[in-house]
Amino acid sequence: MGDTDASALRKAQVILVTGGAGYVGSHAVKGLRQAGHEVVVYDDLSAGHRGAVLGARLIEGNIADVAAVRRALRETGATAVMHFAAWLVVPDSVKDPAGYYRNNVIGTLGTLEAMAAEGCRHFVFSSTCATYGEPIETPIAETHPQQPINSYGESKLAIERALPHFERAHGMSWVALRYFNAAGADPDGEIGEDHDPEIHVIPRAIEAATGGRRLEVFGDDYPTPDGTCLRDYVHVSDLADAHLCALETIVETGKSGAYNLGIGRPHSVREVIDAVERVTGRAVSWALGPRRPGDPAVLYSAPHKAQAELHWTPRHADLEAIVRTAWNWHRTHPNGYEDK
Repeated sequence: MGDTDASALRKAQVILVTGGAGYVGSHAVKGLRQAGHEVVVYDDLSAGHRGAVLGARLIEGNIADVAAVRRALRETGATAVMHFAAWLVVPDSVKDPAGYYRNNVIGTLGTLEAMAAEGCRHFVFSSTCATYGEPIETPIAETHPQQPINSYGESKLAIERALPHFERAHGMSWVALRYFNAAGADPDGEIGEDHDPEIHVIPRAIEAATGGRRLEVFGDDYPTPDGTCLRDYVHVSDLADAHLCALETIVETGKSGAYNLGIGRPHSVREVIDAVERVTGRAVSWALGPRRPGDPAVLYSAPHKAQAELHWTPRHADLEAIVRTAWNWHRTHPNGYEDK
């Protein structure tokens, strides 16, 4: 971080992180604190963990409670919000679209309403590559059509489309960060990934390598080199860094925009299994299952815009290094966080 950037971001004083007890949010909290900023976490702990909140104040509350969010902003003096609080399981979103619209759309609009009322003008939004839907071409750039195929992607896109209206009405600058596949864990081993149930392939492969549930591989007949899906795995700490870069950008320049976050190089499910076996020294028990509806063969990002405009550089581009951080977390926290 340059001197100008650091000076600009210091003016934010306090940053409210909604969903800061969750997987990506907790890593962003750690990154913000390491950069010297005061952080307040706002989370209802429905999916997050009290044990993931390190060194920051935790306010328990729901993002849809506008009065509570307003009170948190007012009492803490926060002038910026990083928004991670959301439901994110794609199959669940297909079964329960009402729940996803209620939580991800109405809840986020409540947060934005509270920000507008309290004069909070900087918003960093955790979005997703699921807003693109089935890829027309890869790698996927920010100009790719956004045509979601599930209510998770639709709920995130609804907020992306609302943000320019909040900017015009309330002078709110914003950045939407479209993640590809978040992976890994804090390199220091303090925080990590602990979903219930676990939804991501790397921790599921580690679980299968350590005597847990067998990993199901959904299809091996895709038009890829080994027949399994190709995905863009980006380290969670790099995602956290990107949020800090985004906040620096909007505080310093006021320029809003949407950015892809990925490495720009895909890996197959079989490559993930092989990497887990090399890192752990154990065999991954897996079985072949049918394809999942809506799973594209290849999905990876063109991350050049974020690298150029946000000055974001991923530090963990090697799949095996990403897996190693996940394994270190699992090895030292075999039961996840103790607050479950």
